Amino acid sequence: MGTITDLQGTFKLHNGVQMPYFGLGVYLSKDGNEVISAVRDALNHGYRHIDTAAIYKNEQGVGTGLRESEVDREDVFVVSKVWNDDQGYDSTLKAFDASLERLGMDYLDLYLIHWPKGELSKDTWRAMERLYHEKRIRAIGVSNFLKHHLEDVMTGAEIVPMVNQMEFHPYLVQQDLMGFCTQNKIQYEAWSPMMQGKIFDMDEFRKLGEKYNKTAAQVVLRWDLQKGVVTIPKSSKKERIIANADIFDFELSPEDVQLLDNLDKGHRFGPDPDNFDF
Repeated sequence: MGTITDLQGTFKLHNGVQMPYFGLGVYLSKDGNEVISAVRDALNHGYRHIDTAAIYKNEQGVGTGLRESEVDREDVFVVSKVWNDDQGYDSTLKAFDASLERLGMDYLDLYLIHWPKGELSKDTWRAMERLYHEKRIRAIGVSNFLKHHLEDVMTGAEIVPMVNQMEFHPYLVQQDLMGFCTQNKIQYEAWSPMMQGKIFDMDEFRKLGEKYNKTAAQVVLRWDLQKGVVTIPKSSKKERIIANADIFDFELSPEDVQLLDNLDKGHRFGPDPDNFDF
């Protein structure tokens, strides 16, 4: 894990690529003006990492937002994901081309398998390895993969996934999975860091917010980074996008990091990677 310095700071992936540890998630941001202005505002404020997915149906807006910003494409870390229906070797190659076309880009910085689909994910991974070797993606990884899913895809794989994007928050720490990822140099990344807004009703966050003179959101996002976890809070409101990034002028004490770790209940707000039907 690198030092946490500022909004454009990075963690280094195992292939040497620098991944900005703070980004904008665009899940549920509507394609068109909503996502275009969110991406443009974030980039113009200093964000350098945008995370989308084919299933979000807003890749086109993400590409437009980037082009309308003051930032060059090569200075932004752009992530998308292959959806479950498109998994498999040939269909992944096609899905990747379709994502690039919608984004209006000729390469991606990171491409992820969105959910584990057993044997099919091994074929998907081979396609992603090919795209990586062809230098059309700078890094490849997975999302929602538990330890056994990772072990499965790594069996026979040429390249170990560089990233695993998981539901991650104080109620779902999955320290064992984090340990496995660290051991295999797989960068851990959080989705749903704010527990679908539940952190705003919790005493622990209210007290820490008062202590550090920060919002609950800022406290949890700082906790992510201090845990060595990349985080991509979603917002389409300019003020919130700016406020979320205001986490580089304070540091949680080790005791307070531990206090949040201790809230772990193994509780998911999203689907269980071992039991989902889409």
